[in-house]
Amino acid sequence: MYNNQPLAERMRPKGLDDYIAQEHLVGKDAVLRRAIESGAIPSLIFWGPPGVGKTTLANIIANRMDRPFYTLSAINSGVKDIREVIDKAKDKGLFGGTRNPILFIDEIHRFSKSQQDSLLGAVEKGIVTLIGATTENPSFEVISALLSRCQVYVLKHFEKEDLLNLLDKAIEKDEELAKKKITLKETEALLKLSGGDARKLLNVFELVVNAIDADTIEITDELVLNHAQQNVALYDKTGEQHYDIISAFIKSIRGSDPNGAVYWLARMIEGGEDIKFIARRLVISASEDIGNANPTALVLANSCFDAVTKIGYPEGRIILSQCATYLATSPKSNASYMAINKAQAIVRDSGNLPVPLHLRNAPTKLMKEMDYGKDYQYAHDHDNSFVDLEFLPKKISGTPFYEPGNNEREKNIRNFLKVRWKSKYNY
Repeated sequence: MYNNQPLAERMRPKGLDDYIAQEHLVGKDAVLRRAIESGAIPSLIFWGPPGVGKTTLANIIANRMDRPFYTLSAINSGVKDIREVIDKAKDKGLFGGTRNPILFIDEIHRFSKSQQDSLLGAVEKGIVTLIGATTENPSFEVISALLSRCQVYVLKHFEKEDLLNLLDKAIEKDEELAKKKITLKETEALLKLSGGDARKLLNVFELVVNAIDADTIEITDELVLNHAQQNVALYDKTGEQHYDIISAFIKSIRGSDPNGAVYWLARMIEGGEDIKFIARRLVISASEDIGNANPTALVLANSCFDAVTKIGYPEGRIILSQCATYLATSPKSNASYMAINKAQAIVRDSGNLPVPLHLRNAPTKLMKEMDYGKDYQYAHDHDNSFVDLEFLPKKISGTPFYEPGNNEREKNIRNFLKVRWKSKYNY
């Protein structure tokens, strides 16, 4: 009899030894593996892109620790559902249960503040061990009180080798696929359509295999595209389209094309993209792509984020459109972005260079005797609030990190720096 479970579900690993990738978490002697094997895990939040094994890892933990396991999805669960699970967990404790249940919440970033608040007491008292899964930065999406009670683990994108290994395992071990002789001649189309999402990869692969009425199948890119591409959603907000379209959106803004920006914005809105995800990317673009060429861009983008957070859809689309068109038509500069990249590269290369003595704080007598703060001059005591001091470690003295862009405002900044630092930096 044919198994109605999707291939991705049939191939879901049951134990850590079958789990693919994430060696930094569950490899030999890795921190999370040690915690699981010891039987003492804190409440956790798994943060990572779609299809990298967050739900699977939660199931493995529950099975390994032999605990009651409850699952909620933030998409269709509310405070009432949370309280019901907590009450069940309390009842188990009252009637002699010694193993506190695990409560797994998928897409926990979609929970409102009040929904997250309803978890606090149970997590803090140990009534349940929470495992949350999110594709969004928990620093933005999870309330600080709950976040402080959880350990955050970051799951990484699968490498190409991981995904190919997964396909090979499916062909070898899945009972349904084993009924046919399947050869992987080309895999580029499969990998592209999956967008690095293992679940999507397996399901697209199964779709192609089931579409071929033959016992011997040779998988090629043409075959995959012919049978699978038409079934790929126009906009999958958890898959490759999510990343491709936000990329096109930001590149349209960077390229000063408000029409392209609004089109890709509309694609995301129509696809049900998270309004805060779009607004956050606008804030980043305002600094990365515009910066000091028009500092008001960051102010507007931040206001946009605040406004759409309060208003939501459908009216929030108007605010997003205003911000996107403003950023697209602003002068552009990536000077601040390049400056911090260059500075971080030098920090990684040169290590922890000592702070010059004259820049050090000297709150004690001993520090003053050691020349901490000696020869420092207070800029506001000098003409134009400027004094020619050394503000970098000696080893990298004279290194210019910030190179003002070629726009009207930053030309003025460059002239300002030339006057102030003509003897040190080549502006």
